[in-house]
Amino acid sequence: MDMEEPPHLFLCPISMELMEDPVTVSTGVTYDRRSIERWLFSYGRTTCPATMQPLANLDLTPNHTLMRVISSWLDRGSSSSSSSSSPSTSSLSSPVHGLETPLSRMLEEERLRSALADLEETPFKVTALKNMRSYMAGDVAMQSVFVSSGGVEAVGRVMAQALAESGLGGDFSSFAACEEAAAVLALLPLSDEASVGLVLAPERLRPVMVLLQRGSAEARLHAMDILTKISNAGAGDQWAAGIDVDDVLKSLLELLADEVSARLSSRALDVLLDVVDRSPSGRSKAVEVGAVHVLVELLVVDADDRHVAERILLLLKRLCKCPEGRLAFAEHDLSVPAVARTMLRVSDLATELAVKVLWLVSVVAPSEKVLEDMVLTGAVSKLLGLLHVESAPSTKQKTVRMVRINEVFWRQYPCFPTDLKDNLSLLD
Repeated sequence: MDMEEPPHLFLCPISMELMEDPVTVSTGVTYDRRSIERWLFSYGRTTCPATMQPLANLDLTPNHTLMRVISSWLDRGSSSSSSSSSPSTSSLSSPVHGLETPLSRMLEEERLRSALADLEETPFKVTALKNMRSYMAGDVAMQSVFVSSGGVEAVGRVMAQALAESGLGGDFSSFAACEEAAAVLALLPLSDEASVGLVLAPERLRPVMVLLQRGSAEARLHAMDILTKISNAGAGDQWAAGIDVDDVLKSLLELLADEVSARLSSRALDVLLDVVDRSPSGRSKAVEVGAVHVLVELLVVDADDRHVAERILLLLKRLCKCPEGRLAFAEHDLSVPAVARTMLRVSDLATELAVKVLWLVSVVAPSEKVLEDMVLTGAVSKLLGLLHVESAPSTKQKTVRMVRINEVFWRQYPCFPTDLKDNLSLLD
């Protein structure tokens, strides 16, 4: 029986024949020695035939890994050729039979390592980084190979170099390389202490923060993915401690205000929560750069989106714990109606958070404007409605105290519910 067709990865890109002596050139592409030597020395070429990139040198490095894999494939082919039950060519390339898949994986891992080794020298960094993404996308094993082979450090150096070049008037490709490098890092799970520690190094974290502030929409999303994974791994305090809070907050609020995409807004809310929680000056700085205003406006638009509404209410609750936050809340004409609208409408958690926000601005540090807005916009009626439904004991307790404490003020308004006493007497 004839030998099966070799996997295309075993074929020389020049002759398209099975490689007998595979060697790798400076661009990371592997050829059969006879073919590449003819290209270089007989024809006098100095470029890589597959990529047409200039070769940094004419060194030919034996690819022992590929040679072993090809030899293994040849041995398997020989042993199976005598068997009448040999699988077909299509079966050989099928993951079910497991012949080409393990071999291909070894080759892909070798390609990834080779690409990493040449990454800092190649002038085509964006292309090289895109190839890395394709190697690792959805493949945890390849991502592990990337980390163990020094990939985080190599990509970090590319980001720092690209950022420096773009800052010195470099062309667009420099910043594009930085963005593509962040996309590679965003693929990693970043769930273990070692890989998180690598990304947290200042020389690698700084470019991520710059992309968050100045990158394209996709680059900002990748930057926020990286930061969210770091926080989920328990290292949020470390990255938050080394940032320029003002710049980061402004960037996040700009993303939220622009509403570029739902995914981008959702991730921006996650990172904003991290900054507010973990940075010592996070709350006051967030209020200072207009967070309350942006969040209220966003809540008006997205009140029916449960996940968005809950996170906005959580942020408002935290910001209203400081005097500046309560003042900013009181100054916005839509703050009270926007928060009240979520009660008994979005979710139990949203109702609980909304009550806590109103508690902070009407009991902890009440202002006449907030109290007036609450009765005029129907927030008081919503609170009374809460007394007739199942809710958390702490939520119901806050509701009762809120109404009792402010009853005298609210009674001066014609829209004040006349059945207030009856509602409260039910709880005595």
